[in-house]
Amino acid sequence: MAVTGWLESLRTAEKTALLQDGRRKVHYLFPDGKEMAEEYDEKSGELLVRKWRVKSALGALGQWQIEVGEPALPGAGSLGPEFIKENNANPIFMRKDTKMNFQWRIRNLPYPKDVYSVCVNHKERCIVVRTTNKKYYKKFSIPDLDRHQLPLDESSLSFAHANCTLIISYQKPKEILVAEAELQKELKKVKTAHSSDGDCKTQ
Repeated sequence: MAVTGWLESLRTAEKTALLQDGRRKVHYLFPDGKEMAEEYDEKSGELLVRKWRVKSALGALGQWQIEVGEPALPGAGSLGPEFIKENNANPIFMRKDTKMNFQWRIRNLPYPKDVYSVCVNHKERCIVVRTTNKKYYKKFSIPDLDRHQLPLDESSLSFAHANCTLIISYQKPKEILVAEAELQKELKKVKTAHSSDGDCKTQ
């Protein structure tokens, strides 16, 4: 079963954990050299950030690719490609899940709700957002469903619009909820360092 396969790869990954600023930060290193970093709210257990990093063919570390959470803000640190400043009026796409739903927010979309169409493209395994006035179009996948090899279900999809933000929700299938609960049990076994302890220890 695919869910077990993904969970197994998380179990066997080398994991380190750190408690810092009210967040539990978990770093995974997979045998193929891929890295995944997650941040959870310490109290609610809600996933706040998930990002991936892959080594290039020459072994150099690539940029972190954000799957869940706020996109990197321009300003601090070195001016890498992710710090090219966007026009503040451009639509900003980000994913922020809840306990029961995968959820995406697209800010700076001022059009009324009846202008938007949000649907599932089964052939390409993605969600498609478009406007009848042809001002906005976006396709995006749900990597969690791909990793667990689960189908996309149109009836799980809904959307709302408020304060120039389109909020798209996809109800998590029970297989995902079970896998997330299992992962939380697994993460409780990882020794968690505190930021005052210095570097976090590997499991």
